[in-house]
Amino acid sequence: MEIPRILISLVLLPASSLSLGASKPSFVLMMVDDLGIGDLGCYGNTTLKTPNIDRLAQDGVKLTQHLAASPLCTPSRAAFLTGRYPIRSGMASYGHVGVFIISAASGGLPREEITFARILKDQGYKTALIGKWHQGLSCEHRGDHCHHPRVHGFDHFYGIPMTNLRDCQPGHGSIFYAAFAHVPYGKLLATLGGLVALHTAGARVAARRLATGLAALLLAMAGLLCVFILTFADLNCFLMRGEEVVEQPYVAENLTQRMTGEAVEFLERNSDVPFLLFFSFLQVHTGLFASPRFRGKSRHGLYGDVVTEVDWCVGQIMKTLERLELKEKTLVYLTSDQGPHLEEISVHGEVHHGYSGIYRAGKSTNWEGGIRVPGIFHWPGKLPAGKVIDEPTSNMDLFPSVVNLAGASIPSDRKIDGHDLMPLLQGRVVRSDHEFMFHYCNANLNAVRWHPANSTSLWKALFFTPNFYPENTTGCFHMHICHCIDPFITHHDPPLLFDLSKDPSESKPLSPATEPNFHSIVGVMVDAAKAHEQGVEPVPEQLTLQHHLWKPWLQPCCSTLGQLCRCKRDHRQGVVEAEVEVHVE
Repeated sequence: MEIPRILISLVLLPASSLSLGASKPSFVLMMVDDLGIGDLGCYGNTTLKTPNIDRLAQDGVKLTQHLAASPLCTPSRAAFLTGRYPIRSGMASYGHVGVFIISAASGGLPREEITFARILKDQGYKTALIGKWHQGLSCEHRGDHCHHPRVHGFDHFYGIPMTNLRDCQPGHGSIFYAAFAHVPYGKLLATLGGLVALHTAGARVAARRLATGLAALLLAMAGLLCVFILTFADLNCFLMRGEEVVEQPYVAENLTQRMTGEAVEFLERNSDVPFLLFFSFLQVHTGLFASPRFRGKSRHGLYGDVVTEVDWCVGQIMKTLERLELKEKTLVYLTSDQGPHLEEISVHGEVHHGYSGIYRAGKSTNWEGGIRVPGIFHWPGKLPAGKVIDEPTSNMDLFPSVVNLAGASIPSDRKIDGHDLMPLLQGRVVRSDHEFMFHYCNANLNAVRWHPANSTSLWKALFFTPNFYPENTTGCFHMHICHCIDPFITHHDPPLLFDLSKDPSESKPLSPATEPNFHSIVGVMVDAAKAHEQGVEPVPEQLTLQHHLWKPWLQPCCSTLGQLCRCKRDHRQGVVEAEVEVHVE
C-alpha cells in the first residue's frame, strides 16, 4: 500500500519545523506617527472616537508611562528596532537636523546593528514592514540599498523609505519655508546696500566685487531653495515594494487603505507560520491625507478624520486575526514614535496636530508631551484584560520582549537598554526594571528619570529646555520645530527637578525650599548621567552634514532625472473593500 505523500513529508520534516508554528507566538507591532497620547479615548479623549484602539486597551494591558527613546522619528525608530539608545548606533545628530530629510543621503541604520526583525527571521519567522521606514536607504550607489529594511531582517517591504511631509501633498505648502525664513536676508541686503554706497563714494573696485559676489550668493540661495522645493515631492516622496520604486511621487489619498490591504494579505499568506508584522503608519504626520469615505467624519477637521482612518485600519487588522483564528497566538502592540507635532498648522490656518493630554509640550522636546506615548498590549489568554500599569517603560523594551518570546537569545556583544516587559505585563512583578532612564534630544543628554527602589516618587531632572516662541506657548512656532542646540535652548544649573508622581504636567519645578532632599536627589541623577555617558562607546555618526547632503548617484529614480523620476506602476491601486464603521457625535 502506498504511503500518502503528506505523511512522507511530515516524516522527513525536521522536528524544529514541526514545533515552530505550534510553540512560537506571532507579532503585530503597530506604530502611529506623531500620535498624541491624549488623542485616544482609552487615554481620556472624549471627542475623538477611536473604538478599535480603545477595545485593544479594554481587552489588554494599557501602559500610562510608556516612553519614546527620542522625541524625533529617526532616532526613536532606531531605538525601537534595536532596543538601544540611538546614540549607541550613531542615529542621533549633533547638529540642527535630527532626522533624515532626503532619500539621496548616505546615512542610515548601520548594518552592524541587530534588529528584532533580523533575529526573528533567523528563527524562521516571516517578517514584513508595511509603511514608514525612515532609517536610510543607500550608501555608495542607488542600488546598493545598504540601509534597506531587507538588510535589517524584513522579508517584505511595502511603504516609503523616508517620511511623509506636507511637501509630499499638493496644496499643503512646504515645511522648508520656516527653516529658510531664518536666513538673515535683511542683514545681507543691508550689507549689499552698504557696498553700493561705498561704490558710489569711490571705493569702486573692492565694493563692486563684494557687491557682485553678495548679490550672486543671494540669487543662488533663492534659486536653490526654489528648485529644492519644486522638485522635493518627485525625488523624495515615493513608494517601494521590496527594492523597487513603484510609485513616484506617491498618491496619498488612499494610501492608508492600500497599506491596510497589504497587511491583510500578508496575514492571510502566513497564517500557518509564525510571523512578525510591523505596521508603521505614515499618519498622523503631516501632510495629512484621508480617503474620501473618512473625510468630514470627525469633530476635529482633517486631523480627526485621519485618526479615525487609522483606528479603522487597526480594526481591520484585528478582524483579520480573528477570522484567521490567530488572536490567541498573536501579541499585538500599539504605540506612537513620539508625541504630537504641535507646530503643525496648515497653510490655511487649520490645526493639524494632536493632543498631549495633561502633559507639557510635544514632539522634538523631552517634556512629557514629547516622549510619553500610548502603549497598548493585547494577547488573549496570555495577558490580563483591562490592566493598567503606571510604571516607566520604553519603546526599547519591545526588542528583548519579542526576542525572548520567539525563543531566541539577546545579543551579548552589545549593550541592550530595553528590558523584557512580559513579567510586568503579566503581573509577575509590580515594578519596572528601569531605575534610571536617559532622555536624549538629538545626541545631547537632555534629562534623566529616576524611579528609586522602595519609593513611589518618580524624579525627572532636565539639564536644558527649548526656548518656546511665542513665550506663552509650548512650541517653537517660529522654527516649525524645537531645536536641541544653542541658541535655541536654555541651560539649567542646577537642573529643573520634578516629581512626576505628584506633578505629571511638569507645572512647577522643585527647589531646595520645596524639596528638602533636592541636592541629594539631583546629585544621584547627575552621577547616573555621568556613568551612563561614560558607558556609551563612540560610533560613526549617521546624521552628519556629509550624510545629509543630496548625492545624485544615490537618487532613487523609476524613470530618469530628466523626467523627474515619475512613474506609477503599483499594482495595488484600489482600496480595501470592507465595511467602514465611523463614529460621529
